[in-house]
Amino acid sequence: MAFLWETGDMIAAMSGRPIGQMPATITGISIDSRAIAPGQVFFAIKGDRVDGHDYANVAAANGAALLVVSEARLPALGSNSTPKIVVRDVLEALEKLARAARDRARGKIIAVTGSVGKTTTKEMLRQVLSSCGKVHYSPASFNNHWGVPLTLARLPREADFGVFEIGMNHPHEIRPLVKMVRPHVAIVTTIAAAHLGNFSGLDEIAAAKSEIFEGITPDGHALINRDNSQFDLLENAAINLNVANIHSFGASAKADFRLVDYQQEGDRAVFWATIGGRTIEVTINAPGRHIAENAVAVLGAAYLVGADMGRIVPAFAQVSAAKGRGQRMHLALPEGEFTLIDESYNANPASMAAAIELLAAADTATGGRRIAVLGDMLEMGEYSADVHRELAEPLGKWGIGDIWLAGPDMAYLRDILGIEGEVVYRQTADELAAYAIENIRSGDVLMIKSSNGTGFGRIVAALTAKFAPVAPTE
Repeated sequence: MAFLWETGDMIAAMSGRPIGQMPATITGISIDSRAIAPGQVFFAIKGDRVDGHDYANVAAANGAALLVVSEARLPALGSNSTPKIVVRDVLEALEKLARAARDRARGKIIAVTGSVGKTTTKEMLRQVLSSCGKVHYSPASFNNHWGVPLTLARLPREADFGVFEIGMNHPHEIRPLVKMVRPHVAIVTTIAAAHLGNFSGLDEIAAAKSEIFEGITPDGHALINRDNSQFDLLENAAINLNVANIHSFGASAKADFRLVDYQQEGDRAVFWATIGGRTIEVTINAPGRHIAENAVAVLGAAYLVGADMGRIVPAFAQVSAAKGRGQRMHLALPEGEFTLIDESYNANPASMAAAIELLAAADTATGGRRIAVLGDMLEMGEYSADVHRELAEPLGKWGIGDIWLAGPDMAYLRDILGIEGEVVYRQTADELAAYAIENIRSGDVLMIKSSNGTGFGRIVAALTAKFAPVAPTE
């Protein structure tokens, strides 16, 4: 198996103190003692709830070739004989190793942030760039103070591309992360009312997102959503930071990478985009205009890093929505089938509006309904009542009359809509799951959207456990 790091290079990068018979190389890095594989190094990171040092013996028993531990916790490890690199602070050591990984990297690095669409955009980049070479990327949503350095420290020297998602809940969180990643291209997908309870408004959110420009390489590129109302603020931030190349994407006629037209075709879509002065047609296996907008950013980033566009464009046909982020499932009922759109991973006002539009465009079978199953948007702070009530506007605009709600904040929307007709309200996600199982009908399209912390994923799980997937037809 190919190795990831020579142990001597790790020790030097982290200014560590070796104890025991060091392996010559390690094949991977883990902070999870349960998932570690033989030949890997375990970093005993101390988090808010769990201290990795408490699981060092488990990591060793599961085959860890090497442990990275803090000097202060070394005595507590007792008779553990696994070779160790001892450091002052384990997370700090991981950050040092991440910077060393970036220093030796040969490939092009792309970083993505934004209030909506970060993970979707990162996943699209991963999938389409894989048609052109070896891609290293952030797994799941490893976009925080430990996820970014962990992903970066895992970056193989020989990777052709590195794709990193960088998130934040408060100002000044992106800055140290992007200065580790040092992207050749930094994308801001959009600015919207996410984590609004931690900010004074959208301009403050945009200012925090603009920190991503601080780490761009001297000859690098900023790629900003031209359709967003905070475009000027973001562009000016990039100018003031002397970013060498500033580009835009979107449907605006002024966008450098432009979404020209969009057409949904059932569970897929076709869109046309102007990239590098040429209009191209792209088929994507994930419907939704908001997905196409992010796909244009992906096309722009691929173009800017010099990827082979002749391979990139057809690769979009293999792109599909991920679990919790628009994944579509056709599930069997005794009398037919229904469609489940799983948007249960995250929610804010902008992504709610996009998901409602997506539902409105979905095809129902004869007699079927388009049903919005909505749960609370978290981290809205003092704005929560207003932003939940305001969902009545996109629901009305797109003619969604069947609305199933759960959660304390969705009660604000329920009160605006009234409780007559097809508006259903339950206190909890589990109660709503039971209602959905009993009341779903053949031909329906059910779109489930909520912040992850509300447990709406359990509604998806309940439906998929109760109803089998429809066998594909030849």
